[in-house]
Amino acid sequence: MTPQPRKPIIAVYPGSFDPVTNGHLDLIERGAQIFDQLIVAIARNLEKDPLFAVKERVEMLEAVTFELKNVEVAVFDGLLMNFAREQDACVILRGIRAVSDYEYELQMAMMNRKIEPQIETVFMLPGEAYSYLSSRLVKELARLGGPVKGLVPPIVEERLRAKVGVS
Repeated sequence: MTPQPRKPIIAVYPGSFDPVTNGHLDLIERGAQIFDQLIVAIARNLEKDPLFAVKERVEMLEAVTFELKNVEVAVFDGLLMNFAREQDACVILRGIRAVSDYEYELQMAMMNRKIEPQIETVFMLPGEAYSYLSSRLVKELARLGGPVKGLVPPIVEERLRAKVGVS
């Protein structure tokens, strides 16, 4: 009996990525080593007031993931599970920094499982250096003129400084 070829494992890493941080990039790089294809999916969230337009977030993510050949950047609206199904994904990748993240992410993962039982959620912990890092904190720090070097990739740092008008 000839073994059946293995179906590629496609994962979706959703988020607002406003802006992409080194913590996000850490998970993207490690996820790209685990999954055959990783789709970094920017959610168009009308409830949030983003600093960067979706197009800018796509450009920054594409720039910082350019060398990762199995990583693709996409944008989605609506239910994550619908998007994941459309992409033929079988995994949702999520990062967890703290217990507060876990409680929220567990609730979302259980609801996603209810909607689409065939798609698994995989939680990854960020590297220790990024365990405190969030886009919200980076934006706040930048707006107040604080140092963001080392928290975001250099191209993101440049765009962040230009956007908030602080050098």
